[in-house]
Amino acid sequence: MPASAAPPVTTTTTGGAPVKRPPAADRVYQHVKQGVLDRRYEGGTLLTEGELAEAVGVSRTPVREALLRLEVEGLIRLYPKKGALVRPVSAQEIADVVETRLLVEEHAVRKAVPAPPALLARLAELLAEQQVHAAAGRYAEAAVTDRHFHVEIVRSAGNEILSRLYEQLRDRQLRMGVAMMHAHPDRIARALAEHEEILDALAAGDAERAADVVHRHIGRVADLARGEVR
Repeated sequence: MPASAAPPVTTTTTGGAPVKRPPAADRVYQHVKQGVLDRRYEGGTLLTEGELAEAVGVSRTPVREALLRLEVEGLIRLYPKKGALVRPVSAQEIADVVETRLLVEEHAVRKAVPAPPALLARLAELLAEQQVHAAAGRYAEAAVTDRHFHVEIVRSAGNEILSRLYEQLRDRQLRMGVAMMHAHPDRIARALAEHEEILDALAAGDAERAADVVHRHIGRVADLARGEVR
């Protein structure tokens, strides 16, 4: 049976309870994807099947399966007999993501008013977490928390189709967010301040002010990235 088709491996914890490990292809997929998102594998890096198989501890068959999935998602480009090239973040991709985010998030933040107490509490919690990560220089974690902040607002709009559309931007947002924080560490304080402004506007029930801050907040990403993130 090929390695990629093998069932999950069962291991045992110190307490004796069985724990199922993910299939080999899934482990490779997560390893490479996380490496791309947190910039361990930066744009332009060439990955080989042999190196990945050794890093994850699997055969080459599940590596090929995982790389095919990642190519479909647009994170890598496969080159026969050479390996997989991590695709750089392009200016066009940034522009497309920013345009889509503006359309979704300005609409969602208006619909979030009046904001329920649970939403305001969750946003305050995420803002505090992001401040801790940013202060410690944990940019990947800060980017994840940043995205969760915006996700909560989009979900609060109550439009399941919009939420699914927004979810499709997840990996691109995380990758861009980490890249921007590394390239512009001074931008982090400004982003946190804008999150505070969004939260204050929602708490005050001011939909237009919240939408205006969202517009400035997301638009500034395009301004900073233009010509600087390739």
